[in-house]
Order: sequence, then structure tokens, then C-alpha cells
Amino acid sequence: MYRILSANVLCWGEGEHSIENRIPLVIEMIKEAKPSSFGVQEAHIRWMKALEQGLPEYGWVGIGRDDGKEDGEFASVFYLKDKFTASDVGHFWISETPDVPSKSWNSACTRMATYVKLTDRETGKSYIHINTHLDHISVEAQVNGAKMIMEKAASFGGLPVVATGDFNVTPDSDCYATMISANMGDARTLAPDSDDCYTFHGFRPEQYRDIIDYVFVDKQTVKPVKFKVINKKINGMFYSDHFAVYADVEI
Repeated sequence: MYRILSANVLCWGEGEHSIENRIPLVIEMIKEAKPSSFGVQEAHIRWMKALEQGLPEYGWVGIGRDDGKEDGEFASVFYLKDKFTASDVGHFWISETPDVPSKSWNSACTRMATYVKLTDRETGKSYIHINTHLDHISVEAQVNGAKMIMEKAASFGGLPVVATGDFNVTPDSDCYATMISANMGDARTLAPDSDDCYTFHGFRPEQYRDIIDYVFVDKQTVKPVKFKVINKKINGMFYSDHFAVYADVEI
């Protein structure tokens, strides 16, 4: 059984929700959840260094979306170093020129995806973990991003694939319909033990209650057993403006 988690950590934040206040909360949330691998969104280089320092049991792969190095937000994948070997790392931008930092389709921001092959040191089983953060404005960019992720997921020769991310769309959207149009499915709806909680709350759950964060899985090779939204405060504070989500899956 593997636990696959997705967390939008919110790049900065103000006042009580500042990055300084929330870094230890995010780290505690992840330590409590104990994911096998997890994807982050809105994690710029300061976040990456903080997570690396606070979660030394995890290795990670990723690059900054603005320059392909350290500038801009990362869509990184973290994995338990003692449990997995990582290989076949790759990145692509959600654009018509996916091999270089770029944006297309009226996207408000530069968007990208990162993926890695994780092989269990003990069992030899492998899966691909893709992580992304799709645009929040352009429907065209969202749908084309979903198509690119689906095409990439289908390119691994039948290896199990999980895809995490803040897709910035609700389940009634064209982007979501695209994501579940072929082999991929939503762990939230597939898992027999599931959770109907919203994921985005903007620190004001009385006002915002949207489902926009997901764990998608290849229905042929990955069986979700449980899906959970980590809908709680830590030390009386929200750890982000999104709740993290995870799926326990069998490969």
C-alpha cells in the first residue's frame, strides 16, 4: 500500500497566515500523514529549502517553472528516500513549447508538470508520480494541460501512474472531464473509503468550499482503497489556504 498526497502550500501569505508561521504547520501535517510520495504546488525555492530541511527522510525532484532552475514555483515530487529509488525524472511546461519555460492558450501564469519513476527497494514495484498546478484563469489552458498529462501518463508503457495537483477546476469542469476520459480516474470517487470534503477554503471556509485538488490514478494498474482530505487545523491554525488530500493505493 502506498499513500499518495497532494498539497498546495500557498507561496507566501500575510499576517497570521504568513509563510513563517505556516512552514512548521505544513511540515507537521506531512509528518503526520506519512505519505510514500507527495506533490506540492506553489512551492518556490524558499519552500523547497524549508521542506528539505524539515523532512530529511524525503528526497525530491523539481525545477522552478519560470527559468527551469530555481526561479518561480516548483511542482515538485517528494518521495521516501529509504523506500524508493528515483529515476526517469522529467518536466514539461503546459504550453505549445513544453520543453522550455513558456505559456500558451491565454494562461495567466507559466505552468508546468514534473514526473518521476519511483521503484520500491523491497518489492521492485514501480509507479510514475506526475504532479502539476494548472492555470486558474484559462479554461483552454486547463483542458490542454489535462490532455498533456493524460498523454504523458499513457506514454510509460503500462507502468502504474498517479497524478496529483491543484487543477484549479471543480468536478463539473471540462478539464476534469478530460482527466477521467480515458484510463485515469479520480481516487475520490473510486476509493470505497472516501471523503466528500472541499479542498480550497482560502482561510475562510464559511465563504469558500471548492474541490480543486486531486489524486488521479490509472484505473487499470492502481487501486485506490482510501481517499482523505486533511481538513483540520494544526495548533489552532490553518496550514494553508488549501487542505491537502491523499489516497492510499494498491499497485
